[in-house]
Amino acid sequence: MPEESAPEAIKILFVDDEPDLVPLIQQKFRSQVRSGQVALVFAADGVEALEHLREDGDIEVVVTDINMPRMDGLTLLGELGELGRRTRAVVVTAYGDMENIRTAMNKGAFDFLTKPIDMDDLQITLAQAREAVERDREADRVRQTITRYLSDKIARAVLADPGMVGSSERREVSVLMSDISGFSQLSERLEPERVVELLNVYLGAMTEVVDAHEGAIDEFIGDAVLVIFGAPLEMADHATHATACAVAMQNRMASVNEELRARGLPPLEMTAAVNSGEVVVGTIGSEKRAKYGVVGSVVNLTARIQTLAVPGEVLISDPTYQAAGGEDGPVRLAGTRRVSLKGFAEPIAIHSVESVGGAQGGEVPHHEQALVELAEPVPFGLAVLDGKEITNADHAGEVTALSATGARAEIETEIDARADVRLTFDLDGGRATIYAKVVEVVDAGDGRCEAHLRFSSVPPAAAEAFAELLP
Repeated sequence: MPEESAPEAIKILFVDDEPDLVPLIQQKFRSQVRSGQVALVFAADGVEALEHLREDGDIEVVVTDINMPRMDGLTLLGELGELGRRTRAVVVTAYGDMENIRTAMNKGAFDFLTKPIDMDDLQITLAQAREAVERDREADRVRQTITRYLSDKIARAVLADPGMVGSSERREVSVLMSDISGFSQLSERLEPERVVELLNVYLGAMTEVVDAHEGAIDEFIGDAVLVIFGAPLEMADHATHATACAVAMQNRMASVNEELRARGLPPLEMTAAVNSGEVVVGTIGSEKRAKYGVVGSVVNLTARIQTLAVPGEVLISDPTYQAAGGEDGPVRLAGTRRVSLKGFAEPIAIHSVESVGGAQGGEVPHHEQALVELAEPVPFGLAVLDGKEITNADHAGEVTALSATGARAEIETEIDARADVRLTFDLDGGRATIYAKVVEVVDAGDGRCEAHLRFSSVPPAAAEAFAELLP
């Protein structure tokens, strides 16, 4: 049989102006104090007791007399409520003083004892108080566990209304999805433990931003973050909150990268997208295992839009822009394009966000560096990606202008704006593979094009080789 662990220590504050009580209590609980089950603190009145309580957050049980100088026990009970702490209070009063007992219980007293104190009764009462404290501790552990694996807002909603478990409803929401650019390639170059360390830094920072903007994290999908605005708690201006959150996440990347550099980890860039519309929200799964989440085409479209974003960009759908007030709202746009997506008969409008007004707003930071014309073009092979698959054989191309973050290239084939591409270079140090997003395309005729590329993943060897080409 496994050994039972010793009970966790409980700290008890005794408040009484009779000095003779202190040695009696110390004698009664001597063995429990020695074994580490109980810690004792003493105060002569309510004023001294409050000083102990403010300085010592570990006090969980208070045993207080009612009649004391400076501050009586009933006043102390009222002050306990003002402290905002969950402290179990036992009051000591004269035998048959029902008026004081009634007042004490109304002020939240856990139990009462009569004078002279029967030490056996005290022992029994404090054992009951310990059980109540341990139930409180267990409830706190459950809350902490739930909020670690669920969004804090989702966890609070479930705990406050257990009836929502198993239920679902249609709701107008905004869905935000963010993703680390080039994460797959980055994770191949790092040890697994370092990848986890990197993700913890990044996801920890993003969680703080989401909480500050009242979003509810639905889940982490590897390096991606899926956030709901407007559920489980309703939010009238969910589109504005979601867009402002995405902008704030981009701005937070500067401090994330500072911490990553301090840990010897590579810097990151991210993409983000927001889409709005009607979804079904509720508990998904079985009785044994379930999650609170969203279902609907709005979520799928958000993911599709997010794949169109270049590193450092925030894209929003037209429904999100209109829900945020359109031209009269706080969202300012850097540009709009119409894109054709699978499953949609007509092209849809996608907006690139420049800024969001208001107290929690801000501007999308711009980290792309100016292109430098090269004296000699740098040849490469290009393949277009569809998801994770290569859809075409390599096509020839040349980089004619370069920066640390992107390039302008002449390509011997036609490609679409917002396509993902793989570039293969033969450098002095060997072959290097770079992944990029096509930002803009200009038709050069004869099946050729000129493309503005934004790098999403550059291995260190290629970055060093490119640096030698730049002034």
